[in-house]
Amino acid sequence: MRLAAALLVLTLTLPGCAALRALEGEPDRDVFELRPPSDVPRSCGRGRLAELVIEPPKARGTLDTDRIMIRPNQLQTQYLPDARWGDTVPVTLQTLLVRGFAVYDAFTHVGRAPLGAAGDYALISEINDFNAEVAGQGAVIKLSVDAQMVREMDARVVSRGHFTATAQAATTKTADLIPAFDAAGQQLVAQMTDWGLNAVGVNPARCR
Repeated sequence: MRLAAALLVLTLTLPGCAALRALEGEPDRDVFELRPPSDVPRSCGRGRLAELVIEPPKARGTLDTDRIMIRPNQLQTQYLPDARWGDTVPVTLQTLLVRGFAVYDAFTHVGRAPLGAAGDYALISEINDFNAEVAGQGAVIKLSVDAQMVREMDARVVSRGHFTATAQAATTKTADLIPAFDAAGQQLVAQMTDWGLNAVGVNPARCR
């Protein structure tokens, strides 16, 4: 018994046993959400014409997470240690797009799934970038997405688009990065909603 107790004490004092503390859980991280350009309803001056389904965006493994990515260089991926998104990056973008399109009265329904067997249109997308890139003392937020608007009736792609938004953060501190992510996210969603409206025959300039 004395030998077993001595071995236990020795084990707990070895440097490698710092890994045992990982079992207590990860450190607390602040949780952040991004905003769409506006939540104010907008009238496009015509009847509701279609049901739009926002499919879950695809993303590579390093982006399919709720961690907030920051790149020290083009070949290296890291994550902020003290912050995370409220959902994974794909779900975060899907939520922004649902909210972004839903303010327009051009659609009978905008959602993550159709009300019936199928919607009229589906927005399919893939996230290429959703990260901060270190630049000098600060960082550049870069968001880029490829998207297709598909007519469900015949699976025809009616429009394709590539969208990129950037914003500057003064430092690499979380307090500066998150507002820059928010600004870039609003740019991105505004671009994609204008494109999506045009794709289904609605002129966004006429929506008030």
